[in-house]
Amino acid sequence: MTVGIVGAGQLGRMLALAGYPLGLDFLCLDPARDAPAGQVAPLLHGAFTDRGLLTRLVRTCEVVTFDWENVPVAELAAVARRHLGRIRPPLAALATGQDRVAEKRLFERLGIPTTRWRAVSSRADLTRALADIGVPGVLKTRRLGYDGKGQAVIRTAADAARAWRELGRAPLLYEEWIAFDCEVSIIGARNAGGEIAVYPLCGNVHGQGVLRLTCAPFGPARWQRQAARYLRRVLRHFRYTGILTIEFFVRRGRLIANEMAPRVHNSGHWTIEGAATSQFENHLRAILGLPLGATRPLGHSAMINLIGRLPPRGTLLALEGVHLHDYGKQARPGRKVGHCTVVEPSAALRDARARRLLKDLAVGVRFP
Repeated sequence: MTVGIVGAGQLGRMLALAGYPLGLDFLCLDPARDAPAGQVAPLLHGAFTDRGLLTRLVRTCEVVTFDWENVPVAELAAVARRHLGRIRPPLAALATGQDRVAEKRLFERLGIPTTRWRAVSSRADLTRALADIGVPGVLKTRRLGYDGKGQAVIRTAADAARAWRELGRAPLLYEEWIAFDCEVSIIGARNAGGEIAVYPLCGNVHGQGVLRLTCAPFGPARWQRQAARYLRRVLRHFRYTGILTIEFFVRRGRLIANEMAPRVHNSGHWTIEGAATSQFENHLRAILGLPLGATRPLGHSAMINLIGRLPPRGTLLALEGVHLHDYGKQARPGRKVGHCTVVEPSAALRDARARRLLKDLAVGVRFP
């Protein structure tokens, strides 16, 4: 059985590595010849918009998934019309995850708290949004924004003018700035039979818009219950198949939805060593119609992203219990080139290990 993956980044790589023990084969499509998943699986080289390659991928594979939410929906939909049911998760979820306005409307429709926001398509719209919502706020592109890209914080009229010059050529969204106490994410899977499995809540720390640290399990039980309830609403709404993630701000104990990701997620990398079944294996189980694996934690995990360049392997591997994942990427400032994970028997021990690792790796973010 062959699984196709549109996109061959580190997420596609980890999907393939999770699938080989299950007896699965993989075929990836990516415009980059040196894409990370291409080092562990066959790679079709070409544009995501190439309908010929997409058709070949769908015809060759029993099921096709994606490792990036910005792959083109129109081309996938055109191929899917001729090969019904072969692309999972559902394209309706992918389309919603690509458009911040559609995402906000979905949260509101499902009764999931989110920020106050306005769609912005003109300078006059931005002026009205600033008057309605106030400052500080964040102006974001509706599409193609990730890892802090396509965003500008607005505190003054000068900020608004500068943000419009930088971003005004694209459809936008303006939302209130949340002075949050922490950031969390919830990850879960749903298979075609409606079975749902939810992972422990993740506590996340970002630096310069990029995830730097995840700790799980995180937070009080009521946060877990609340986040899982919201996640289930989205999964059921789409009749979803696969892994889905929702990211939240937490302000005075209240969860406020920021965005969703219809794919395996960076904040779930800890599940490879830290959960009974990794998010990558459960995604494959879900899209193939197999029973979902247990999501219970095997301890208290901390995952640190390695940004820009990898530290010397010997430095990390000399540390007891540190699991290193090298994505096979060339070093470049701001680029995710790997991650490392520790799993400890208590939250206190995990937090102490995470603090030391952050210091030793000079990550430059404050532990929550």
